[in-house]
Amino acid sequence: MLNRYPLWKYLLILGLVSCGFFYAAPNLYAPDPALQISGQSSAQIISRQILQRATAALAAGDIEYFGEVVEARDASALIRLRQRDDQLPAQSLVQRALGDAYVVALNLAPNTPEWLMDFGARPMKYGLDLSGGVHFKLEVDTSTALARRVEFYLSATKKLLREERIRGFISDTENGDIEGRFRSEELRDQAMASIRDRYPELVLKRTGGPPEWSFTATVSAETVRQITSNALKQNLTTLRNRVNELGVSEPLVQPQGANRIVVELPGIQDTAEAKRILGKTANLEFRLVAGADAPLSSKQQFSYRSQDRAGAYEWLEREVIISGERVSNAQASFDQNGRPNVNIDLDSEGGALMHRATRNNIKRRMGVLFIERKNRTRYERNAAGEEVAIKTPYDERKVITAPVIQSALGSRFQITGLDSPQEASELALLLRAGALAAPMDFVEERTVGPSLGAENVAQGLKSVQVGLVLVVLFMIVYYRVLGIAAVIGLGCNLVLLVACMSLLGATLTLPGIAGIVLTVGMAVDANVLIFSRIREEVRNGLSPQMAIHSGFQRALVTILDANFTTLLVALILYAVGTGPVKGFAVTLSIGIITSMFCAILGTRALVNLIYGRRRGSAIRL
Repeated sequence: MLNRYPLWKYLLILGLVSCGFFYAAPNLYAPDPALQISGQSSAQIISRQILQRATAALAAGDIEYFGEVVEARDASALIRLRQRDDQLPAQSLVQRALGDAYVVALNLAPNTPEWLMDFGARPMKYGLDLSGGVHFKLEVDTSTALARRVEFYLSATKKLLREERIRGFISDTENGDIEGRFRSEELRDQAMASIRDRYPELVLKRTGGPPEWSFTATVSAETVRQITSNALKQNLTTLRNRVNELGVSEPLVQPQGANRIVVELPGIQDTAEAKRILGKTANLEFRLVAGADAPLSSKQQFSYRSQDRAGAYEWLEREVIISGERVSNAQASFDQNGRPNVNIDLDSEGGALMHRATRNNIKRRMGVLFIERKNRTRYERNAAGEEVAIKTPYDERKVITAPVIQSALGSRFQITGLDSPQEASELALLLRAGALAAPMDFVEERTVGPSLGAENVAQGLKSVQVGLVLVVLFMIVYYRVLGIAAVIGLGCNLVLLVACMSLLGATLTLPGIAGIVLTVGMAVDANVLIFSRIREEVRNGLSPQMAIHSGFQRALVTILDANFTTLLVALILYAVGTGPVKGFAVTLSIGIITSMFCAILGTRALVNLIYGRRRGSAIRL
């Protein structure tokens, strides 16, 4: 009984290895290149007619496709392509056929059988360097952020002069400055003194004399730099929050130059949703509904966004009570009548501003204005005679709802009047992730193949194969039967490693492949220690059965010590590293755990099955 396991231990090892094979199996099914079609709004439906228009465009362009289907409650459609190189031209053809109302994104369609997916088995995610992800480059419209700040100063200076009881006329100019005109020099000087005290970042300059005294207020150069820098930083933070909401592993969101942001999403499954969520400038403005007798200069007209009020419009006051920057949290829910809404939480300053604006306007109506950046596309021929798409961005401003103010509002209230639960969820996500300080436009989008080239990826995979073959040959030649047991354990180790990475949703990158290569060497390192100890015990005069038992027992402490220190380093790498370093650390950590299991328990079980029932004289090590 010295080298025998009880039946339950054999069954436990067999069960774990079988689960490993089961959950590693989805990686045998390679995904198909595909196009995903969805609406600009999450409430927009993709019909069979839309899908037929897309497939007709592909057929006209001689691009082979198959497996087209409308999915996810008619919210999106998926078209599989035969060739990966057809994705970009296919996207261009379909986008032109459908127009700007639809998002056509690049995707990879999984081929995992449903019976595997029913048990939670999913293929391993691949990093951008191993083909599986999307690269976006967005350009931040910093001029819009500056224009918004000028609008704030315009509204704030008007309010300041009313509070100070200084009579005059404040307006904006064509070049983005603020101009003030007064009937006397004394009033002008009083206004300039008040503005200078309240807003020292404005550069004031006297520009006129009698009969009308005037001045201009210009945002200082230092403030302009700060506004543009803050707009880029806030958009970076917002994009990172939105990526986190999408559940992407190991994303890359980083600035490029003065006004561009690069976003790389490895392993993303719904690229259309990612493009729509990342690109939206989902900002809200809360304004009072203007009275019928209000002068035209103090109000603006906006149409409704909801489908059931198409064609209706509201006149809203130009002055903004608060905007989306004051939203600290947002959650989609349903009201007592089962209609979708969004519960809004404001920060302390936003709550104070909302309370101040609504306490004196009970029974008046307040409009919720939704601001969204969109593009108009036109096609022109370039100098080479090729037809290229020219996108012109514009801001679409529509009213979501305009309810009556029943009581003074504070830091918590609801937005109602939404068309669907999907629209409520999307609006809540965008507000929760944070408002964009400035609109952004997609200037580049592509699926990312191997960043180091297909040849380097092939060499990385080849290194695993060559390393595995050399290790197998060495173990079999040098350790013979014991080496065969170690090789079987090594194969199980790789299967368990892939299964664990698939279950955890870890992303495999080129550094991750390096971690697998290192794991292959470390996995047999434990067996080398054990087998060398067994041979040493035989040379010291122990019987083969005792030598096997003693070899596994005495080498255990050394194996645990070596693997624990390596695991500790891998955890530190994961904690302080980013991107590829984390990928290497994750693969190495999982590999260490699976290799210890296979070397200590798996190989021991195989050795017990081979030698456990033999007599000492019949064993040759």
